[in-house]
Amino acid sequence: MTVLTRWWLVSVVLLLNAQASAAEQITIKLATLAPSGSMWHRRLQELGERWAEASGGVVKLRVFPGGVQGSEGDMLRKVSIGQLDAASVSNVGLHDVAPETQAVTVPFLFADREEMEHVFSRIQPQLDGALSRRGLTALQWAQVGQVRFFCKRAYATPAEMAHAKIFAWDGDPASVEAWRAGGFHPVVLSSIDIVPSLQTGMVDCVANVPVYVLAARIFDHARSMIDVSWGFVLGATVISNRSWERIPADLRPKLLDIARELGRQVDADAQAADANAVAAMRSQGLAVVKVEPDPWRRSAEAGWREIRGKVVPAALFDEVIRSRGEYRAAHASARAP
Repeated sequence: MTVLTRWWLVSVVLLLNAQASAAEQITIKLATLAPSGSMWHRRLQELGERWAEASGGVVKLRVFPGGVQGSEGDMLRKVSIGQLDAASVSNVGLHDVAPETQAVTVPFLFADREEMEHVFSRIQPQLDGALSRRGLTALQWAQVGQVRFFCKRAYATPAEMAHAKIFAWDGDPASVEAWRAGGFHPVVLSSIDIVPSLQTGMVDCVANVPVYVLAARIFDHARSMIDVSWGFVLGATVISNRSWERIPADLRPKLLDIARELGRQVDADAQAADANAVAAMRSQGLAVVKVEPDPWRRSAEAGWREIRGKVVPAALFDEVIRSRGEYRAAHASARAP
């Protein structure tokens, strides 16, 4: 065998090995609105690092933060056609895919975090099933935080806010009607247009969680926070069943365990993160407006008739109410003054 022949054979072997290694590696492209460097972005980066380690380098997670792939609806549409593999989105953003997930976001439905967590634990299998029927696997659920109103001026009551233009998510007309039923003036826009819309005066108020308002610098343009908890937002990291099944079957349980572990860590951090975000914004000039919660509760409940059966399936809405009632009955003595 000549030197040239041996060189040629070695080159072929190296090339085939390189092609085999490339074929073995699976890159999962995941998009999120979470700003670069934010708490959620860092957790997704950690998810990628731990997936790579657990899979021996077979699975690589590529994260696109900050809405560079569009709104949450855009991301999920890209997942459905294979331009993306996964998305980390809010349960509100999932409304086009699985409206059932909005059951935990209903304004003023829960008195506190413990009540919401109890109800969510009861309905999570239904939510996972709803996503699965739409071709998605829920890798993790995690709390995002409690919603507050951030406005250009202070409002003490919903009546005072009646003419203020409030950002409303596009693609969810029933939720828009719920805003109107509560006496508010919604303006429907894409989630990636929040800051420009505040700058131009298209909207006056945004309802979102403090951590996101800080990370996205929304408070630079909405300097008053109405200090009433409007409701809860959960996040979900979902992957298309098609992309999930590309991953070797023996690896999937390990990767799922890692994703859910990190989801629980976000849960543990969420409450403190909200408080820390408010403190950070106050140090930069945010005004916190103390209000009486009852008028806000009445406005929220006026919108429930537009949510039940239109946003959230009626049977699931009623199940949430029943589960909430059971929890309250079991904890009545502990809550008594």
